[in-house]
Amino acid sequence: MHLRDDGSLTVTAAEEAIIRFIGVTKRFNGNLVLDELDIDILRGETTVIIGRSGCGKSVMLKHMTGLLRPDSGSILFKGDDITRYNRKKLFQMRMHFGMLFQSSALFDSMTVGENVALPLKEHTDMTDDEMERVVEEKLRLVGLTGVLDKYPSELSGGMKKRVGLARAVVMNPEVVLYDEPTTGLDPIMADVINELINRLRNELTITSVVVTHDIKSAYKVADRIAMLHGGKIVFSGTAEEVKKTDNSIVRQFVEGKAEGPIESV
Repeated sequence: MHLRDDGSLTVTAAEEAIIRFIGVTKRFNGNLVLDELDIDILRGETTVIIGRSGCGKSVMLKHMTGLLRPDSGSILFKGDDITRYNRKKLFQMRMHFGMLFQSSALFDSMTVGENVALPLKEHTDMTDDEMERVVEEKLRLVGLTGVLDKYPSELSGGMKKRVGLARAVVMNPEVVLYDEPTTGLDPIMADVINELINRLRNELTITSVVVTHDIKSAYKVADRIAMLHGGKIVFSGTAEEVKKTDNSIVRQFVEGKAEGPIESV
């Protein structure tokens, strides 16, 4: 579903969308976070969700994997409504997803090799030698070699992000979710992560969903940018369409202005 500047909607064919939110509403303690939200995540594309901190971007990611259930509405994954799944079916569905957490979420007591291999160890019957070959392949893919036996405490922030990314794709998922992937990184390392997001999309043919408030990163990796505000997607379009839009909410956010329709709180 594409929201144009004139307010018209172009509805994407269902078979092109790997994930669809249809009228999704979610409240926490009476606070409305998602308000009849509609969005299509297109297969093979990188969709970037932008918006202010606390607006519900990470809540959207948790709904995509069934970690949260909506109060109302439907969430479709490859045409199936996951809000009706039981625990077993949700677990099976999550095997199609990889996740890069904001903090990388590496286990300090495990080596890099053990961290990346963890999904393989839990969900496959691979031998240790087979797992090691796959782990080394994914680490090379993110630009890391010779780090199998290192611990997270021995790594820089950028290296930790790349290890987390290698773990996110070690099972060859169809969809990879990125929660603020460049937070805490210097501009050069942030650009390295952006390049890797693009590389993985192209080489592994995956669908990516990136949650960020880093506009420079959004422009670099996005096929489509959607802005979440007031619990709804108020704009969806390409990076060029974002740059040219006269939508006052989008303009205030991307230009980082204190004054405008978005209240400073």
